[in-house]
Amino acid sequence: MKKITLLFSLMLMISLNSFAQSEVVNQDVLPQGTVMYSLPRTSVNLIVEAECENFTAGPYAKYAQKYLGIVARESDEISYTLKSIELVPYLEADYSTRASIILDKSAISSTFFKITNQGLVVLSDSYTGKNESWRFPTLNAEDPFAARGVNSNLTDATSTLYKRVKTETGFEQIPVQQRHVVEKTLEQRAQEAAENIFDLREKRKQIITGDTDATFSGEALGAAIDEITRLEAEYLSMFIGASVTSTQKMSFDVVPSAAVAKQFYVAFRLSDTQGLLPANNMSGRPIVLELVMDSKEEVSEASAEMEVVDPKLEKKLGQLVNYRIPAIATAKVIDGKDVLLQTRIPIYQLGKTETLPLEKILTK
Repeated sequence: MKKITLLFSLMLMISLNSFAQSEVVNQDVLPQGTVMYSLPRTSVNLIVEAECENFTAGPYAKYAQKYLGIVARESDEISYTLKSIELVPYLEADYSTRASIILDKSAISSTFFKITNQGLVVLSDSYTGKNESWRFPTLNAEDPFAARGVNSNLTDATSTLYKRVKTETGFEQIPVQQRHVVEKTLEQRAQEAAENIFDLREKRKQIITGDTDATFSGEALGAAIDEITRLEAEYLSMFIGASVTSTQKMSFDVVPSAAVAKQFYVAFRLSDTQGLLPANNMSGRPIVLELVMDSKEEVSEASAEMEVVDPKLEKKLGQLVNYRIPAIATAKVIDGKDVLLQTRIPIYQLGKTETLPLEKILTK
């Protein structure tokens, strides 16, 4: 117990350096047992996850309606959509509110410090600290359709040439047919791919209904169906395109202030092409955190200040301990007109500051 008391006393002495202010002339002359503390404030941490879709249009997209009767996207695009939002309130020291009390050795480990567990008094100015996790999408730089399709890219073409032949009546031009290899047009390749799709569908139907000379049973039947389905999907993707999805995860903090009258805060922004952005980046649309107080009374700036203790009252009651009673608010995360998340949380800096005699705390 002595070791714990000594360690805690050392931590308190270290924290005095972080609490140093202009009104403290010399910390060396502070009475023994002086403890300096801050009142708590609530910071709202939002853990946001967005999904990125990197879409590559198929090379035959503009022929999808003609040969397959479906409408396909014809341009590449990157889009982000919100997948999940988690709201977590954290307690941290409010640097604008600092006070001190004097405790004797027996009181250092007394019930006074139980009020720190309830978040009414914070004995350290250290920030709670939360790691941000960034996961950016991997862009697909290769052609996703390069290895798809089994048909040749070449075809035979016939052209007519004319050869001059000398006859009895003079020179005549005689047509000569000549065959040569040329590259297929894009529409020709799209037409062949569409024919392969319908051919695969017909073969799958024949296998399932047994309308085929080949016999499939057991695992062979399932393997044949799966392979035909895979080939169909490959051909179909050359019309409807292919998508690569990835996840972006970030953390944003909002510290409510009593100076904000309507309690609206831009928590972060979302861009359809850039993903999750900080609140000060105007490239995306704002995602708003709204705090609705349970009480109808408006939050005033005075609630953020430490209460001034009446010297006469302090002389009568002894040392007074400042503490905060949190305001309870309904926190809403809003995207335009859509409410994405709603929950109730305590906001200490928007609540009331009260005092309690130290002697009353120690005798409990």
